Amino acid sequence: MLGLQGFSDASLSTTAFVLLALALLAAFAFEFVNGFHDTANAVATVIYTKTLRPGVAVALSGICNFLGLIVNASFAGVAVAIGITRLLPVELVVSSGTGRGLAMVGALLLAAITWNLATWARGLPASSSHTLIGAILGVGIASSWMDGHFGAGVNWAKAGEVLLSLLVSPAFGFLVAGGLVLLLRRVVRNEQVFQAAGDQPPPRWIRALLILTCGSVSFAHGSNDGQKGVGLVMLIVVGLVPAGFALDLEATPQQVERAHEAAVALGAEAAPLADHCGADWAVEEPAPHEAGPACLIVHHAAVIARTLEGHDSVASIPAAERWRVREGTIRIERAIAALEIPDAQRTRLDAQRRVLGSLTDYAPTWVLLLTALALGIGTTIGWKRIVVTVGEKIGKTHLTYAQGASAELVAASTIAVASLLGLPVSTTHVLSSGIAGTMVAEKSGLQTSTVRNIAIAWLLTLPVSMLLSGVFFAIFATLVG
Repeated sequence: MLGLQGFSDASLSTTAFVLLALALLAAFAFEFVNGFHDTANAVATVIYTKTLRPGVAVALSGICNFLGLIVNASFAGVAVAIGITRLLPVELVVSSGTGRGLAMVGALLLAAITWNLATWARGLPASSSHTLIGAILGVGIASSWMDGHFGAGVNWAKAGEVLLSLLVSPAFGFLVAGGLVLLLRRVVRNEQVFQAAGDQPPPRWIRALLILTCGSVSFAHGSNDGQKGVGLVMLIVVGLVPAGFALDLEATPQQVERAHEAAVALGAEAAPLADHCGADWAVEEPAPHEAGPACLIVHHAAVIARTLEGHDSVASIPAAERWRVREGTIRIERAIAALEIPDAQRTRLDAQRRVLGSLTDYAPTWVLLLTALALGIGTTIGWKRIVVTVGEKIGKTHLTYAQGASAELVAASTIAVASLLGLPVSTTHVLSSGIAGTMVAEKSGLQTSTVRNIAIAWLLTLPVSMLLSGVFFAIFATLVG
């Protein structure tokens, strides 16, 4: 129930328990900071247009952030969380215990929280997504450097996909929000819509629209940014309590059966590509380091099939053997990506790998609830600094009703689509660039100093977070041996 069974399946020493508690506390602290750092993006428009009082606005945003993560994870899964973890070198992802795995998590969290707090203190709407992804890349690069093969362990293909989404989304927000406010100029005749708020609340229909867009941005933020915290928590519990969380203990007998069938099918599909591996390849332990991708698929598929055979639940699999399924599934995914095969064959292999992933790519209910709670509570605190920047300092004039609604509508839509596609995007940059786009479209003018500072933060976030996490990882990994 709630996925807490995993703790009962593991016997933790006092030291391991303390490390686990501290790591989880740090992960939830990151999500808490993420909440109050990004709240302004949703509430600035409703506050500066006098649509809602600040207290009501942040309460609404906090509730919608909470619901965004819970609802999205329940119906669409945690693809963003899994995608974040796939940026890491495979050797770190499949490592368990309190060594490098703990150093990795500690470095990620410390770097991300440090930069988020630094930019919040300056009132800059920097991106938590950029920060976390930069921290992950920094750990990967530092790990490969320490192993003597600089940069080789990072999943650069996945990194390129994620970074492209982070780069394109602000430009999309700028252009589409600007275009939308111009469209409103053509179809809406009420001039009040295009004026800054006065002393009185806006007309009811405008107020309803702005409340809807505020809630939508908050909901979308929770569905996307909340999953980043989920990914961090899963890295922690899987690394420190592998017996309890390597696989989904609540998987149904049908899921286990389908996973066994998928492993057999993967081995059969890859076998013709691995003729050079030798007859004993599938049973050789461990897999030789120099093996090619096809041989790795055959080997790990055979290991998974043997481990799952005869079991109708994950709980019935010996705790010490569950890690084999997780490690094999991740290594198969990387091996499929490395194969030079026709697209149709790759599609078949990917489909079977996703069936295996139903046992490994999950998050227990308690992880979702606590992460959503940390995000939601964080949303209600510390919002004022960045609200002032977003509401007053991007344009030379205050936000109008049309500008606020346009920017938030585009931001909510962009983030929601990205969550469905499993891509992390920056709520901060999509919305702030959308506001800038509406200011340009309306010829309101931009405050050069603020735009410059936001751009500098945008440019520095990735390299600084990479540097911070790389240095922290090198220190922590050396300390833990």
